[in-house]
Amino acid sequence: MQVGIAMFVTDYSIDVVSLAQKAEACGFDSVWLPEHPVIPVRTTTPFPGAADGVIPPYYAHVMDPFVALAAAAAATSTIKLGTGICLVPERHPLHTAKEIATLDQISGGRFLFGIGAGWLKEETEMFGANFPRRWSVTREAVLAMKELWTKDEAEFHGAFIDFPPVQSYPKPVQKPHPPILLGGAATNVLQRVVAYGDGWMPTRMSPERIQENRNRLNDADAKKRYEDAGAQSMVILLPPTKPDEAVRLLEDTAQRLIA
Repeated sequence: MQVGIAMFVTDYSIDVVSLAQKAEACGFDSVWLPEHPVIPVRTTTPFPGAADGVIPPYYAHVMDPFVALAAAAAATSTIKLGTGICLVPERHPLHTAKEIATLDQISGGRFLFGIGAGWLKEETEMFGANFPRRWSVTREAVLAMKELWTKDEAEFHGAFIDFPPVQSYPKPVQKPHPPILLGGAATNVLQRVVAYGDGWMPTRMSPERIQENRNRLNDADAKKRYEDAGAQSMVILLPPTKPDEAVRLLEDTAQRLIA
């Protein structure tokens, strides 16, 4: 089984370079960083990860995943580097496509593009995105980035994303592009994976339900099997911790889960 580590790396946690180097030394397959550019001071959207709906303070402290993963890439050689997740509706694909291609070049083709549409309405709308249609925005952004990654002259014309022929370099090392993994357990997530993704990132879900959905994915798209998105891979979420505690957690987790 491939086991990865996800952490909210902050200004007070273990630094991302030390985290990635230790994870690589312990035998972890990947390290994943989330994204929240800002957390509005006043929100009405309940946090889905807690019974009281209160957003944890460290959500406002999380570092930019692409800058942090670039630092990790320069200090490691084998561990895969993923966004878990990138909030696609809060970014413009022209900019994001170049960041991803650059990171994939820097890392030698180790980037994994975990994506989502977000749950925090006030944050999404702050970036000008249509929250009720955020998955439609995400779909267009992903399709536009595929054009940018694979064509010397790329253009896209959609309801939300529109640009004339452009040149965008560098191109990703991975061909045709880094794996695109859709996160979440929304009603239509599996259909979206089949339509424009390469895998699925389930969260807070039992092994039985994960296996059931993997079977549904394979039935829905007989041309490919989503082996990397299900039970053969596991990502452990660690809280933002100080260096000594983080090292101990990594070592303990590796001893228990990695042969």
